[in-house]
Order: sequence, then structure tokens, then C-alpha cells
Amino acid sequence: MPAAEFKILAINPGSTSTKFGLFSNEQALHVATLRHSDEEMAQFLGGPILDQHEFRGALIEREIASQGFNLRTLAGVVGRGGLLRPLASGTYRVNDAMLEELSRAERGEHAANLGAFLARNIARRAGTEAYVVDPVAVDEWPGRARFSGTSLIERQCLSHALNTKAVAKRYAKEVGRPYKSLRLIVAHLGSGISVSAHESGRMIDVTNSREEGAFSPERAGGVPAAQLVNLCFSGRYTAKEIERLLFHEGGLFSYLRTKDLAEIERRILDGDEKAAAVFDAMVYQIAKEIGAMAAVLSGKVDVLLVTGGMAHSQKLVRDLSGFVRWIAPITLFPGEDELPAMVEGVLRVLRGEEAVCDFPSMPAREVRP
Repeated sequence: MPAAEFKILAINPGSTSTKFGLFSNEQALHVATLRHSDEEMAQFLGGPILDQHEFRGALIEREIASQGFNLRTLAGVVGRGGLLRPLASGTYRVNDAMLEELSRAERGEHAANLGAFLARNIARRAGTEAYVVDPVAVDEWPGRARFSGTSLIERQCLSHALNTKAVAKRYAKEVGRPYKSLRLIVAHLGSGISVSAHESGRMIDVTNSREEGAFSPERAGGVPAAQLVNLCFSGRYTAKEIERLLFHEGGLFSYLRTKDLAEIERRILDGDEKAAAVFDAMVYQIAKEIGAMAAVLSGKVDVLLVTGGMAHSQKLVRDLSGFVRWIAPITLFPGEDELPAMVEGVLRVLRGEEAVCDFPSMPAREVRP
């Protein structure tokens, strides 16, 4: 009997663009990136990011109509999951409680917060369900992972959970083993870097790429606390400027004034010693985080999965392997592939492989062991 066909629309809003894809099961039918000019975005300056959802939704529907696609044939619409309360991993049905929480933006403003609104609005017109899959707020940590070192601050689990979980499950499917049976380290190497440990089907620790771990093309990662305090109170910068310097102009950009890894590798080939030193330092820091996650897993690691945009760099992978190949075999999943990852989550629900989660299916603290 042929497999059932499910048509799914996946939507991934970014700060200055909206990417979406129409899929038939895992097969992409049409993928487009709608770029939003400074002039278009100017009307939303100073307001909450959710003010943009009608504008972006209309552009998506216009592009879909230009392809002659009938929304009524969709089996589901999925949007990128935003900054919600800590949640267990899974595929969540969008409901009023989720939209209300995103409207309050208690964990911050982020383009991903638009995903549930865009999915719900289009799903209603299509007469189908709206979902989000493994939002950045996925939190499966044990209690000991939450201690920061001061009672005033608790470590926060915010990560590239969508791609990380998708890659872990893809690998499990490829090797014919249940995800829950594997002990994995997943290194997501993108504009931000998340390195995570997986045991018994749970992401039991992960570096928060906004606050911890290795520096990346644009983020500073973990920086010396005392020096950061001095910088914050030096009178030279506002809080917003510090945030920009750490989260958008940190890492490679801070040292080399570019976030383009390919450009940095060209400089290295041309003999640029500073570029070589900064590149090496980033790889070194990534390796240290992988080593830390190996300790979390008591040194018993089945495989190290390397994913994200920087996994396309042969030099980076080769240099990183020199540090960490003793821990476990390395398997590459280059790229981030958020749209397929979201579609895979919805398909697992539609095929009966996983139960859909209703938000809030459990209070935040009850998802934690």
C-alpha cells in the first residue's frame, strides 16, 4: 500500500526575511525566501515584533497563490517555535494559550515568535491545524544543570533545539536504532553555537549560545565575568550597545570585522596570521565544549554529530576532529534545514509515530526530571 501523502506548509521567520516551503511528505515542492527591505520594515520600528505577522502572512499567501497551490489541500501548517516557557521536546498544536504567551514576550522579542501566529492564521484559512516543533525553549535538563554558581541567577536552556533534535533523530533512523537508546553529542555550528548532550531521548545539557560556550561568527559566547562587569559600568556603552557587541558583533566579527567563514579561510590561505589565530581559537573553544559534554555523558558517547552552516567547512571539521575524534566517531549533517526539520515533526504526528503536544500540556517545572 502506498504511503499516505501529507502536504505541509512550513514557515521560518527571520529578522529581515521570511522563508517558507511547501512539502509533500518530506519532498519540497516549492521553497522561497521573502526578503523585507529597510523601507518595508520601517513601519514596524519601535513596536512589538508581532505587529509584523499580518504583513508577512499576506506576502506568503500571495507567493503561494502565484504557484497555483490550493491551501485547502494542506494537512498542516507549521511555524518556527518562539521564546516560550521551558517545554519538553515535541510537536505542539498552536492554541490560544501559546499565542497569548508569545504576545507577552516575557522571555524576549524574537522573529521566531511570529511563527505560531503565521501558522495559525494560514491554517485557519486552509481548514487545518497549526503547529510548532521543538521551539528554542525546549528544556529537558536535570536539576543539577541549572545551577549557575550564584543563587541570583539560574542557567537558562535556550538552544538550537529544532535542528539539534532533528539531526539526532535522523541519525537514529539511519543507523536503525531508537533515539532513546543512543548517547550523543550534537554540535550545532551556525551564527550561534550550541553543543548538547543527549541521553535516553533527552537533551540533558546544552550551551546557551547567547550566554555561554564557544564564540561564533557573531556571538561572544562565555566571556570573563569580572571584565564584563567593568565594561558594563565603564560609562562607555549603553545596555543596548553591550547587547549588540556581545550578540551581533562578537566572535569572529569582533576580531576580524566579518562573519563570513569562507572569507576568513581565504585570508588564512593568503597568509593572514591574525585570521588563522582567531579561527584556531574558535575551533579550540568548540572542542572544549564538546569535551565538557563528553564528561556529562561519563565518557560514554556513541557518536558526535556536527551540524549547522559551519559544518560545510572542511578546514573547520578537520581541525575540530584533531581535538575530539578520540571521544567518539564523527558524523556530519551540514546545514541547518529548519524547514525540513519542522515538516518531519509534523509528519511524525500525522503518521502516528508521536503524540501531538497541547500547550501547555504540563506546567513548565513538570517537564523536568
